[in-house]
Amino acid sequence: MSPPDRASALRAVIEDLLREAGDPPPPPVPTSDAEVADVLRALRAVPDDESRPALRDKIAIAGLRGHPNGGEQQRCMECLYFVVHRRWCELPELALPVEPDWWCGLWRG
Repeated sequence: MSPPDRASALRAVIEDLLREAGDPPPPPVPTSDAEVADVLRALRAVPDDESRPALRDKIAIAGLRGHPNGGEQQRCMECLYFVVHRRWCELPELALPVEPDWWCGLWRG
């Protein structure tokens, strides 16, 4: 499977997992370097594969949502980690295909 096809297939699985989860409250957004480090450490502990359980864990830990967040409507599109032409989060611990209008708790503007 070519990289674009793989990303599309993976994005479809992530969309499915987001639908399955509904819209639970996101975990608290890390506000300190120590809290960010804790989230990154938890993400690193998730198996580095594309299985549904691993993806489900990454989504939950990062607080990934299929919609913008907050009053400012933050979204992946404006995040420092978003690669526009690939629709990809380049945060090494997350490293997932994402949509521009999604958001996660590790968002950085």
